[in-house]
Amino acid sequence: MTDNKLRFIPSVDSLLNTQEGRRLEGLFGHGATLNACRSALEELRAEILKEAPQSLKEDDLSPDKVAARIASQLEQRFRAGLRTAINATGILMHSGLGRAVLSEEAGRALAEVAGGYSTLALEIETGRRGSRDSHVASLLCELTGAEAATIVNNNAAATVLILNTIAKGKEVIVSRGQLVEIGGSFRMPDVMTTSGAILREVGTTNKTHMRDYEEAINESTGAILRVHHSNYRIVGFAEEPEIEPLAELGQKSGIPVIDDLGSGALVDLKAYGLETEPLVRRSIRAGVACACFSGDKLIGGPQSGLIVGRSEYVQRMRRNPLVRAFRCGKLTLAAMEATLKLFLTPEKLEERHPLYRMLALKTDDLEKRAGRVAGRLRKSLPARVEVSVMDGESQVGSGSVPVEAIPTKILALHDASTSPGDLARKLRHQVPAVFTRIHNDAVLFDFRTIRPEEDKGIIEAVGRLFTP
Repeated sequence: MTDNKLRFIPSVDSLLNTQEGRRLEGLFGHGATLNACRSALEELRAEILKEAPQSLKEDDLSPDKVAARIASQLEQRFRAGLRTAINATGILMHSGLGRAVLSEEAGRALAEVAGGYSTLALEIETGRRGSRDSHVASLLCELTGAEAATIVNNNAAATVLILNTIAKGKEVIVSRGQLVEIGGSFRMPDVMTTSGAILREVGTTNKTHMRDYEEAINESTGAILRVHHSNYRIVGFAEEPEIEPLAELGQKSGIPVIDDLGSGALVDLKAYGLETEPLVRRSIRAGVACACFSGDKLIGGPQSGLIVGRSEYVQRMRRNPLVRAFRCGKLTLAAMEATLKLFLTPEKLEERHPLYRMLALKTDDLEKRAGRVAGRLRKSLPARVEVSVMDGESQVGSGSVPVEAIPTKILALHDASTSPGDLARKLRHQVPAVFTRIHNDAVLFDFRTIRPEEDKGIIEAVGRLFTP
């Protein structure tokens, strides 16, 4: 029986000469299609030689059927691993899903420079080489009040660059309560070691006083560092100095004060009913030597680390050899320039900036959208599938205002015959992939993070799960 089936395996030439084979050659090229044919035939031989070859029928070995199998393999192989997704998790800045959603303006800026040459590091007036960070530096200075600014590829790189430039081989005073661990198990003490600075811990986990900083200053002190807690809060019997007295201490003692703001904020989040995040302008006004923050969190741009501060320190950073390792390319700079310009017209921020648009959404509007989608699904899904709209809570995410929850509206999907985990997995395999969360045996879709134009995609994706 096995020998008979082996004789029915088509040849490579017969596969290439099918209509599907010619189509695949046109799409993927001769070499890739040829290799896929050979690989598929080897797989078929292996399947037939197993103990239970009856799983393959002779019809399954026809050139057309095998060519269709090859098409599926090729399309999966060439499909982008990084592709679009619908974020139904309710986490506005989801690290795994790319954090901030770029604005239309940033998208256009990317498209304009991506396909050709650009004025990355050449000055138009002189034609000579210039500084690539000039595209964002003046905007950062205008928005924060800083003397100078620069950009690197993320905020961890910004912290390393600042410490390496200002305090390499010297002690940096940090409160014990601020020795945080950020995503990916990157710890502040490790970042400090990488920079070449020496960690000098002061205070306790829950309380650090000004006198702790004052008593720690000595001839080996290179800087005072304040680190924003970002993804956690110490509440109750806790205390630590604000940035103003720290900056004043630094000015009195001649020691630069560095403020690692984490997410960083250019607008006050109180306007959205949230606990405020440290404003960059406040740190600059206090008189810090420099401050750093992420460009892809509350700023809503591409992944980057933004550094603002006094000109003498920023100029030294630009001359640091590490800058070449940490520098950004033209795509990051184009998207960041366009993103920062959105903050120049704060009255239009909620209209143009995706993150602040999501923060400003009203629950009544979310309920209407969720209700419309639920109504469509109830008409098309089997009777056993329960669809309901309920109250819920969204989160900002990515370490910003970690204890804050935002009221939202959620569509809950429950199928008694299928586990929610299996439903969620199948949704992730849709195109585009749909990421949800699971609670109380149901799959949840949070409409604060689902964009209105994606409602149709949710209906279609769920519908495909129950199509015979």
